[in-house]
Amino acid sequence: MSLRSFFLTTACISLAAPAFAQEVNIYTTRQPALIQPVMDAFTAQTGIAVNLAFVSDGLVERLKAEGKRSPADLVMTVDIANLQQIVDADVIQPVDSGVLNAAIPANLRSENNLWFALTTRARIVYASRDRVADGEVTTYEDLASGKWQGRICTRSGLHNYNLALMSAVIAHKGEAGAKVWAEGVRANLARKPEGNDRAQVKAIWAGECDISLGNTYYMGEMLADPEQTAWAEAVRIIFPTFENGGTHVNVSGVAMTKAAPNREEALKLIEFLVSPIAQGIYAELNTEYPVLEGAPISDLVASWGSFTPDDVDLEDLAKNRPAALRIMEEVNFDG
Repeated sequence: MSLRSFFLTTACISLAAPAFAQEVNIYTTRQPALIQPVMDAFTAQTGIAVNLAFVSDGLVERLKAEGKRSPADLVMTVDIANLQQIVDADVIQPVDSGVLNAAIPANLRSENNLWFALTTRARIVYASRDRVADGEVTTYEDLASGKWQGRICTRSGLHNYNLALMSAVIAHKGEAGAKVWAEGVRANLARKPEGNDRAQVKAIWAGECDISLGNTYYMGEMLADPEQTAWAEAVRIIFPTFENGGTHVNVSGVAMTKAAPNREEALKLIEFLVSPIAQGIYAELNTEYPVLEGAPISDLVASWGSFTPDDVDLEDLAKNRPAALRIMEEVNFDG
C-alpha cells in the first residue's frame, strides 16, 4: 500500500468514539478527509481530540455571528485572500510562538502573527506534451506575447487564484504594467474563461488550447481520478517565473479564533502542524509543498521538478487584490 493510500484509508477512521478530556475544534474550508490523517497523528501523540467542522461557505459570517460563544479554536482555509478576509473581519487573535516563527518563512506568515501558512502551491503552466516545445514557456510576462495568440485557456480572471497571480504581477510591474499584461493574456485566450483548473487541462487534451494556468496539486487530483488520468498525461508542468523573481505561490493556512475556548491545546496543534512528520503527511495528502524547510515531499510532487518560489510577501499580495480585481474588470478579462 502506498503512503498516500495509507493516509486516505486512515482518514476514514472516526475520532468520535472515545471521549477525550482535551480537544481542539476546527472550522475548515478544506474537505475533512484531506486533513483528518494529520489530526489523527496529533491525537495519537498528545491524547488531544480534534473535531473538524466543514464550512464550505460563510465562514467569516459564522464566526462573526457566534462571537465569543464560538466553539471554534482554529480556522483552516486556502488562498491568501481568504486568510486576509478573516483578518479584516477581526475574528482571530495573534499567536506568539517561537516554534512557528522558526519553522515558517517570514513571507509565509502574517507580520502580526495572525495567520500561518501550512503548505504552498505554485500557480504554474500546464503545457501540451505534443504541441509545446521544451523551453517555449519561460516567464509569466511571456504569456502576453503574441506567440500565444489563441493558445491559452484559463478559468475566470475573477477567481481568487488568478486574482492572487494578478496581485503578484502588480507587485512586480505596477498597476499600469499589470493592466498591459492582462490585456495581452486576454488577447491570447483560445476561448472565454470557464470551468476550473482541471477543465483547462481537459481542453488541452481535447486540442482546444495548448497551455493553461493552474495550481500544481490539480495534477495529483487528476492522476488519482481514472476519468481524468488521460487529461493529466496529455500535459506537463512548467514553472514560469517573473522576469525579476520566482514562481508565484499561494498557501493553505491556519489561524486561531478570538473565542478559542481551548487555546493551549490549539497552540499545540498549530505547532505540531509545522513539525516534520505533520508537514510530510499534510503535503502528501494534498500533493502540495511543505512550508518547513527539509520536510519530505511526495514522490509524485518531486517528479514535477524543482522551482524557486517568488519572494513577494503574501500580505502585499492581499493588499494588491482590490487593484487586481479592478484591472481584470477594466480589461473585461472574462468577456
